[in-house]
Amino acid sequence: MSEQPKVDVVLPVLDEAEAIPHVLAAFPAGFRPIVVDNGSIDGSAEIARAHGALVVAEPQRGFGAACFAGLRAASGDVVCFMDCDGSLDPRELSRVAEPVAAGAADLVLGTREAEPGAWPLHARLANRTLALMVRRRAGRLTDIGPMRAARREALIALGLRDRRFGWPLEMVLRAAEAGWRIDEVPVSYRPRQGGRSKVTGTVRGTLRTTGDMLKAMR
Repeated sequence: MSEQPKVDVVLPVLDEAEAIPHVLAAFPAGFRPIVVDNGSIDGSAEIARAHGALVVAEPQRGFGAACFAGLRAASGDVVCFMDCDGSLDPRELSRVAEPVAAGAADLVLGTREAEPGAWPLHARLANRTLALMVRRRAGRLTDIGPMRAARREALIALGLRDRRFGWPLEMVLRAAEAGWRIDEVPVSYRPRQGGRSKVTGTVRGTLRTTGDMLKAMR
């Protein structure tokens, strides 16, 4: 990406000690990791700091609370968001950020192309259902993906209120209502490193996340 503004990358973290070193080691030049520790007890914050990330503590539990804390800590013109469990490849951040930095899009979502075993069927079906439900309001989307990019000041101005798992969907809906140009680009999606996902790892976790997103739609 030529003459790209500095890009901050918000990584919400809750007990991701095993994956953090590998994720941060793969960060491309020009992208600054901001790890938001959401109450980890496995030393995630210390590990992230030792590997060069800016670490922010957010005591209020919730995916949206962590994302919002990272957004407030960011200073780059463009801000990306991605999971820090090793399921996403930081080397693909430029693919997501470039259309925003170039002025070709206002919000770009990474559409996950999953490797075998990376995306449980129950989570895939729930995501596809939500994507179909928002098409009338946000256009033809195929994935409410966790890797995404937007301009920091514009994102703050959206006034996102959800502090749980409805945050990603609320961002898309509010962006659509504001007339943003929303685009998708493919990104790889692989099995997480260590442990089980708090969102997609169980049917219960997926139902909880889906419930939060349905509240965001209302």
